[in-house]
Amino acid sequence: MKAAKLSTLKFFALLFLLFGLAGLIASATISTHYLDVMPRVPTPGELRVVPRNIHGVTVYQTPKEDQFLNGWEYSSVGVFLVGLVLSAVYLEKWGSMQVPAGEEEDAELAEDLR
Repeated sequence: MKAAKLSTLKFFALLFLLFGLAGLIASATISTHYLDVMPRVPTPGELRVVPRNIHGVTVYQTPKEDQFLNGWEYSSVGVFLVGLVLSAVYLEKWGSMQVPAGEEEDAELAEDLR
């Protein structure tokens, strides 16, 4: 694999990893905010009837809030996993480029020992 393609792969792997981590941090922040402001008992008048367990405390939210936070969490995990896969591919390609250089050094070392 050419060095330019390898550096592009590295860039996108890091990009997906960073955006995935940022999304996970944002969802944790939103979850903590929900813990502070959401009621701890169902409030049917406000449509807050969907339970969410946050750090062992059950808060009640609207279906729209539940869908928003679930979507945010799942998409962040998905983006992070894509970054992990791209990172594994990058490391495999990078490692395969390093093997020929190592074999040449071994051959030179063997000649020096003779």
